[in-house]
Amino acid sequence: MKMQSRKWLKRKLREIQSLESYSIHRTVESVAKQFGIAAAEVVKLNYNENFFIPQEKFKEILKEIAEEWDPRVYPQEEEYKLKEKLANYLNVPKDFIVVGNGSDELIERSARLFLKKKDHVLSIKPTFPIYKYCISHLGAKYGEVPLKKDFGLNTKEILAMTTPKTRILYLCSPNNPTANQFGISEIQTLAEKFPGIVIVDEAYVEYAEYSVVPLLEEFENLIVLRTFSKAFGLAGLRLGYVATDPNLAKVLSEKTPQPYSVSSITLRMGLKLLEKISMIKEAVGQLKVEREKLIEELNETKGVKAFSSQTNFVLFQTKRKSEKVYQDLLRRGIIIKNLGKILHLNNCLRTTVGLAHMNARLLKTLEETLSGKND
Repeated sequence: MKMQSRKWLKRKLREIQSLESYSIHRTVESVAKQFGIAAAEVVKLNYNENFFIPQEKFKEILKEIAEEWDPRVYPQEEEYKLKEKLANYLNVPKDFIVVGNGSDELIERSARLFLKKKDHVLSIKPTFPIYKYCISHLGAKYGEVPLKKDFGLNTKEILAMTTPKTRILYLCSPNNPTANQFGISEIQTLAEKFPGIVIVDEAYVEYAEYSVVPLLEEFENLIVLRTFSKAFGLAGLRLGYVATDPNLAKVLSEKTPQPYSVSSITLRMGLKLLEKISMIKEAVGQLKVEREKLIEELNETKGVKAFSSQTNFVLFQTKRKSEKVYQDLLRRGIIIKNLGKILHLNNCLRTTVGLAHMNARLLKTLEETLSGKND
């Protein structure tokens, strides 16, 4: 009996190890150590984090929370109060709101609740890879519809690829890594004609022109994902939420096997940031200004083509091999994201929109790299 258990375990481990995983890639500490650079000199521009809210502001809020918070007690009213604030923020009823341990956890939760093995899921290509990872771990079938050359949605192909087993459509809008926002009429068409649940990931929507949240009144199959990791600068505390039809919200809220999935300190931080929404809007406005400057200066750099953005990052192309550019920047203490080929475009890279001095260093080093001064 023990031998059979071990054989099963070995088979299961091989099966699990064959699944794709989401790697963290390069960290400030690993780059500093590898290239002999002080950690303070490394510029981190690879994960679309928000540096426009000063760290001191978060420290002040954490001090306030520490005075109020009892770590010995499970979360109590914090989630209810946060849902009320989020409902006001989005202008929807509070029974539309579900809170989770980051939007990634909510992506996984929705997939686990609404999918079974051999169900079909659709998304676009390229897009945020977490959707594919979650689906592969559940044993469902994941299909991808490439974006058009202008990064637009191919709605006809998406609908043509649906089958009687297609349950979920994931759309990241604004999309990572292309940084463009899809038309609200296109999403409306898909919500109307797609036979399953349409999940629109609006992680970057505060940096864009509009939200699809108003469509929730019309479509009971629409789920809108949001996060505190981007515009609210809370990447390190993991706080996400969903706005959706009350029937879907009830299932997502109540049928999770993880009670207290979000810590009380994180819930309190989210609440306090919503109470300081003017600070968030000011930071978003500052980033948008820097974003346009960065795009303009990238396009003025010889051998670079940057694309417009509705997010807090910029996609750009280089004439030189993107892996070479990435490595040259890395050894000089600048971490961005090497994407390689995106659709028909070769040598693509992605950079977070950093503070002015961070962007200036990226631009200077990039120019030197492309001119051969680093060789």
